[in-house]
Amino acid sequence: MADSPGKDGPLRVGVVGLVHTHVHWILGREDKGDITIVGIVEPNRELAEKYAAQHGFSMDLVYDTLEEMVTATEPQAVTAFNTIYDHLETVKYCAPKGIHVMVEKPLAVSFEHAEEMARLANKHQIALLTNYETSWYPSTHTAYTLLQGSGSVGTPRKIVFHTGHQGPEEIGVNKEFLEWLTDPVLNGGGALTDFGCYGANITTWLLNGEAPLSVSCTTQQFKPAKYPDVEDEATIILTYPDTQVIIQASWNWPHAVKDMEIYGTMGSLRCPDGNTVISRKAGDKPEQLLQPQLLPQGTDDPFSLLAKVVLEDYQLPEFDLSSLENNLLVMQILEAAKASAARGETIYWNKFFTEE
Repeated sequence: MADSPGKDGPLRVGVVGLVHTHVHWILGREDKGDITIVGIVEPNRELAEKYAAQHGFSMDLVYDTLEEMVTATEPQAVTAFNTIYDHLETVKYCAPKGIHVMVEKPLAVSFEHAEEMARLANKHQIALLTNYETSWYPSTHTAYTLLQGSGSVGTPRKIVFHTGHQGPEEIGVNKEFLEWLTDPVLNGGGALTDFGCYGANITTWLLNGEAPLSVSCTTQQFKPAKYPDVEDEATIILTYPDTQVIIQASWNWPHAVKDMEIYGTMGSLRCPDGNTVISRKAGDKPEQLLQPQLLPQGTDDPFSLLAKVVLEDYQLPEFDLSSLENNLLVMQILEAAKASAARGETIYWNKFFTEE
């Protein structure tokens, strides 16, 4: 890792961009004493002033450029809440300076961008983490434990994800978010990118970093008048030697949804939300509501984890949800899914990435 001041905190964090509304996560976070925001990069002063009034930070923290913020405040790490396309530029600037980076999901707009980001992170020995809302769900971690540890589910045969909402315009995202979220260049796609990444990320973790044998994807535009440039509906099917995974990513659900179903040789798990796990054994046994597994303090939210990685040189477990190796594989899955949808054919992993 790049040089850090040791175990003394709090971690000095710069916020890069306010145009991704997940930024409210860090701006509205209670002060746990593990991080301090030393600067914010946002050239849109109107947006910055709006959020300053909402969250009570001083406009003295706000800079027009990343260079100005870094020069003035010397952050140890940055959290990127800019467009997905701008993740690469953020890493290009920060990595040579030894500044660690956490980006909002997904890692990049393309596997090509992701590879360059990984090369820079490895060359300059910085942490490069990716943050997903679902990484902090107790239900996600309970499902992982039941698959990896006790074996109560057996070999997973089918894993199904439903992710998304009614659509970004329908749920009222602000104009600054909407204009890039629906841009195929700045976001890398529409619903496929926005919500397909969740299932790919969790599957890669559950299956210990195994790559799929094949990827099939269909996309549709149900609302071309609202989202003329990107797909608003996507279904991805991943095949593994022992498992099939179905990821249903959509801006057409009647309500917000992020759930997971795992069907194994010995039982099933349903996780309808972040705090609920429902287990059922093979046969006609009744369902049981399980107590979800709470995450250990210090690794229970993205910013605590970032502080632990930087200040304590904490090593993420292999293929951890936030890890670079996991999210490089996620970007490969999304790349193959886009190719499958465009070609109208199944993509075979080894052949496709040899061609690439």
